Amino acid sequence: MTTVPPPVDPQARDDLHRIAVHVLGRRRHAVTGRFGLRPTAGGFGTPPFGDDAEVLRLSGGVLVRERAGATAALALDGADLAALAAFAEVDLDQAFSVGHDTPPVGDPAAPLAAAAAACAALGGWYALGAVAIDAVVAALGAEGGASLAQLWPEHFDLGLDVAWGPGEGQRINLGASPGDALVPEPYLYTGPHGPERPGDAAYWNAPFGATLTRTALAAARDPAAAAATFLRRGADLLRAA
Repeated sequence: MTTVPPPVDPQARDDLHRIAVHVLGRRRHAVTGRFGLRPTAGGFGTPPFGDDAEVLRLSGGVLVRERAGATAALALDGADLAALAAFAEVDLDQAFSVGHDTPPVGDPAAPLAAAAAACAALGGWYALGAVAIDAVVAALGAEGGASLAQLWPEHFDLGLDVAWGPGEGQRINLGASPGDALVPEPYLYTGPHGPERPGDAAYWNAPFGATLTRTALAAARDPAAAAATFLRRGADLLRAA
């Protein structure tokens, strides 16, 4: 039975977000011009990139760098953003943006609150979201025309979009967020690209579509099944209208 990861301290979440953007995202972008990330075991990281098939990832309380057949690691405990950037060969002084909600670098010398438990919990949350998203994509089949699932550094969420109808723009975002100003705790979401919100008014409970919080999911008998059911319901309501 799938279990729902424990809550994450907001300060630790925000520090992990800064690491995602200004260490992992910056490094991949410097080499390839791309900055999308992926869930990984115990956390999140880059896909392989560059001539050395380099990977940067957070695994619990450790920043891991794999390249050219070698692995190096740096503990987060007691580290600051400057130390992590130096480890990854990232220049924090260079201008860098992943979108209009890019978090600031902040004080690179300030100690990070990114504890191992928080990283592992977020990794578990993304993994649960990925399983639910995959189940929906499989249920929709080829007609869904799903995009590539990525962990987007700007909002720190794992997501993709699928088609719910044949028309241009008839698509809906499916994703897992670690929490933000709108919903402080981790949540799953659906977000139609258009203004349509048909059927169950209680389902469409957010300005952009619908959300299901970590607390609500933890109360479900089968969280993985409940997550997939929630994510698919948005597309089903749209198609039935």
